This record gives sequence, structure tokens and C-alpha cells, in this order.
Amino acid sequence: MRRESRRIEQGFETKKALYISGSILAVAIIGFVVAFLSYGNGNDSTNYEIAKIDTNIIEERTENTQATGTEFGRTVNEMENITENVTKYAVNTSKQEEEEKENKTSEKSTNTKSQNTQTKNTKKEQTQTKTDSSTKKNTKKTENPTFKNPVEGEVIKEYAKDKLVYSNTLGEWIVHGGIDIKANKTTVVKASAEGTVKSIKNDPRYGLTVIVEHSNEFTSVYSNLLTAEFVVEGEKIKQGQTIGTVGTTATFEISDEPHLHFEIRKDGNSLDPTLYLKN
Repeated sequence: MRRESRRIEQGFETKKALYISGSILAVAIIGFVVAFLSYGNGNDSTNYEIAKIDTNIIEERTENTQATGTEFGRTVNEMENITENVTKYAVNTSKQEEEEKENKTSEKSTNTKSQNTQTKNTKKEQTQTKTDSSTKKNTKKTENPTFKNPVEGEVIKEYAKDKLVYSNTLGEWIVHGGIDIKANKTTVVKASAEGTVKSIKNDPRYGLTVIVEHSNEFTSVYSNLLTAEFVVEGEKIKQGQTIGTVGTTATFEISDEPHLHFEIRKDGNSLDPTLYLKN
């Protein structure tokens, strides 16, 4: 299309030059005739013939020039039509190219969004898998400990957090955060579950006391002991390991028979030991 347009433009320039040259030549001839008639004093008939010949030549040149001008005008119209068609073609081509680019861009954007969505879903699935795996591991780590009786004997005072029990020592009804297991003095007290010895102390109410930490924020408490020389603070102990002997050191229960005051706590809150003990 560009070559065709250039060829037409070259033809247009050629015809334009011919038109201009013809016009100049016609003007020159007319000037020559006028000068000749003004200057000549010779034979009038001769001059008349020459003038007539020159006039014919001028008319012929003029007709040729007019024809050339008409053809030139046609050429101009053709050029305008071709230019208009070329412009329309270029505009349509440009629009088509833009539409193709937009379509490609839209397809690329759609593909990118789809890939991003797939990537997000994949990452989400991987994260969920890791979370599930981590949850399973944590579940294993946070299983409640299994407790066994620290001593064999009869429960002579039950757990009473939401109700009151009578204290022979204090002579009144009180809450009781554990159970009292009857046992002879110096009876061996064993760890109810594996764990770590948190503290060994003399409690002003419950006497010599050992507290053991277990998994999942559980603790076990052994009070009214005679001795606790079998373990030290920070020591890791196994279930059934000896931690002390039964005594009568609890001032709040001094009037009761020799026994072990035993508690189980979760996050610092006392629980009913009989719900967790397994023989």
C-alpha cells in the first residue's frame, strides 16, 4: 500500500511540473508576439499572418494546458480518494492491532490471575497440611498425663470445692482442694505420674509438701509428708518413683489419722483427683 501511494505521488509531481512549464511557455509566447507586433513596421499582411499563426499556437497551447490542468485536477481527486482510503485502512488496521493487543493483554491478565489463584490455593493447601501436621504433633505433646494412686488406702476425706466438709482440727466446715488417703506413718509415697519436681517446702497449713509438674499444665501435690529426702527440686522423675513418706505435719489436719493429702491441679486450679486416678 505504501509503494502504491508513493508511485501516485510521483506521477502527481510530474504532471504538476508539466502544467507549470506549459503555463510559463504560453506566457512567454504571448509576450513575444506582443513585442513583435509593437516593433514591426513591415508588411501588415505578413504581420497579420504571423500573428494569426502565433494565436493558433497560443490557443493550441492553451487547450493543451487546460487539458493538462483537467487531468491534473483528476489526478488530485484520485490522490485525495487514495489518501482517504489509505487513511481509513491505516485507522482500521490500527484499531484492529489495538483490539488484538487488548485481547492478548486480557488473556495474559486472565492467565496471570488464574496462575496466581492456583498458586495461592497450592500455598493454602501446603499451609493447611503443615498446620494439620503441626496440630497432630502438638496434640501428641499435650496429651493429659495418666495418674496412678500415690499410696494404697482408703479416702477418708473427699474433694470438696463446691461443697463443704467438716474439719476435726478446725471444728468447722471448710472447702477441701484434694483428697486424704489413709496410710500408716512412714508409708512410701510414689509419684503419681512422670514429671519434674517443681518445689519442696513446708506449707503452714499442709506441712511438708512436694509439688511435681506434668505435661499439659498439670501438677500433682503431695502434702502431710514426714520426709521428702528422696528427690530434689528440678529433678525429672518417673511414675512410681519414691518421693517421700506419710507423716502428720499438716497443722490443719493434725487431729486426723495419718494420711497423705493429695491434689491434682490444671493451670493452677484444683481438680477432683478421683476423676483422674487409675489403679
